[in-house]
Amino acid sequence: MSLFNVGFVIFPELTQLDFTGPQQVLARLPHSAMHIIAKSAAPVSSDSGLSLLPTHTFENCPRLDLICIPGGSSGVVRAMGDRDTIEFVQSQSATAKYVTSVCTGAFILGAAGLLKGRRATTHWAFTELLPLVGATHEKGRVVRDGNVITAGGVTSGIDFGLNAVAAIAGETVAQSIQLSLEYDPTHLLTPAIPIVRLIAPKPQCSPDMRKREQRFAMGSLASQRCEQLLVVNLNALQGRWDRRAFLQDGDQCP
Repeated sequence: MSLFNVGFVIFPELTQLDFTGPQQVLARLPHSAMHIIAKSAAPVSSDSGLSLLPTHTFENCPRLDLICIPGGSSGVVRAMGDRDTIEFVQSQSATAKYVTSVCTGAFILGAAGLLKGRRATTHWAFTELLPLVGATHEKGRVVRDGNVITAGGVTSGIDFGLNAVAAIAGETVAQSIQLSLEYDPTHLLTPAIPIVRLIAPKPQCSPDMRKREQRFAMGSLASQRCEQLLVVNLNALQGRWDRRAFLQDGDQCP
């Protein structure tokens, strides 16, 4: 029986929990092999200061059965504009059984042309930008459209990991992993799928809250007009997205 190859693409300034949350879950998938892939073999710094060590580079990575792209803020913007990263994602996604993302990693999938006509989600502060990469936002912590699975912000990656395990190996295996990780123990094993639910109600998201979160997440790029950088990257890679959707607050981030 061949191993099921799981691969996470990492890049400088990614949000480490977008990666480590689902990676911890999928590392327990039976008969699987875990691959941590970066442009080079050098350690990759996350946005929290934690350095991550790749196991493979773009050049020596095997064909993946599941590819996952984590998110971040400035790191995602730069990855969207990196031709090698986008071409690797496109190449692996062409044969992968599952093409997935966590948080703003959805925009890297979008920059690679993989969300056109798809239902998808991302971090709640950026859902309004999904149409710019051809996707339709669907509310949910995990959204599946065919072989494309996208997760919402940060901790939603754990939900994604459990649901991916359920799809690959069955609900019983996913529930066993959830139990071993003691994830959301007050709702453990009921209902079967979706496996996990929020312990506390999700707070209401006002327009002011959305803008504050966007500005916090993109703060390191504020002085460089981050909304223009996003648009330039999207236009360079896709060629036909509407700039006006990003330009909402003058010199402020969208």
